[in-house]
Amino acid sequence: MRPRRTALAGAMLGTLILAGCGQTGTTATPSAAPSASSAPASAAGFPVTVEAGNGKVTLAKKPERIVSLSATHTETLFAIGAGPQVVAVDDQSNHPAEAPKTDLSGFKPNVEAIVAQKPDLVIVSNDIDQIVAELGKVNVPVLLEPAATKLDEAYEEIAEIGVATGNKAKADEVVSGMKTAMDKLAAEAPKDKKLTYYHELDQTPYAATSKTFIGQVYSLFGLTNIADKAPDQAGGYPKLSAEFVAQADPDMIFLGDVKCCQQSKDTLAKRPGWKGLSAIKNDQVIQLDDDLASRWGPRVVQLAESIGAAVAKAGAKG
Repeated sequence: MRPRRTALAGAMLGTLILAGCGQTGTTATPSAAPSASSAPASAAGFPVTVEAGNGKVTLAKKPERIVSLSATHTETLFAIGAGPQVVAVDDQSNHPAEAPKTDLSGFKPNVEAIVAQKPDLVIVSNDIDQIVAELGKVNVPVLLEPAATKLDEAYEEIAEIGVATGNKAKADEVVSGMKTAMDKLAAEAPKDKKLTYYHELDQTPYAATSKTFIGQVYSLFGLTNIADKAPDQAGGYPKLSAEFVAQADPDMIFLGDVKCCQQSKDTLAKRPGWKGLSAIKNDQVIQLDDDLASRWGPRVVQLAESIGAAVAKAGAKG
């Protein structure tokens, strides 16, 4: 059994802080499962057992009423073809547009409101208020898939959700496509430029080190993270001083607080001591999509594409 993962994922001005501990594999056991020839397609391959963050979860049949309380996992469900099985998602799930959004909260889960959706599977990324156990008391299966700390964990979670929802083949296809795309982007990056960067979570400013999920995405492009030298690493999300960033003078600044906090090159230039930063003077302030920068599902490829394009541009100027 792999270690159970815990997550420090939470809201920080609209940005999820990604953290957790390791995992190893996906387990799917079709014990006494009916054969494809004698069972309808919806039942083929079940029951299955998936070993997730909350241990082994067994599903007797293919779930047809899924509730997602995680924006990342909502994106995954629709990407792997499980969209028609989703009956409700949390109030932070804004992609894709056709997701059946509700006022359910992933940060303050309400057992009664969730049960009212009559789910046969609930997927969460945090066990807030012991929601896993509370739903277990009313016999609702829960799959806990915490915030990934590295790409392999993100791939594994997609695979696990695929198995749990009866969409294994499509999930495997999505993961394979992600790996191919990420490898290609990393291979094309001009790593000989020795560029430094600062990724901003919010304007406090909080940053992310190379040990975090998003920090490891940046590492694929050969970038050096100024936050790695912060005196207090704070679990990978240090609060930097304006003076620290100014002294480090990063070549590139990536903003993950654009939609939530309206940050831009112009707002950065107004901060004390930042107007003369190289990234600002050289127009190397990159405004990311907050959602892409705070989720670890299939659209992480789009995040990597944004980073890759920026690195290529900076490398060309160098």
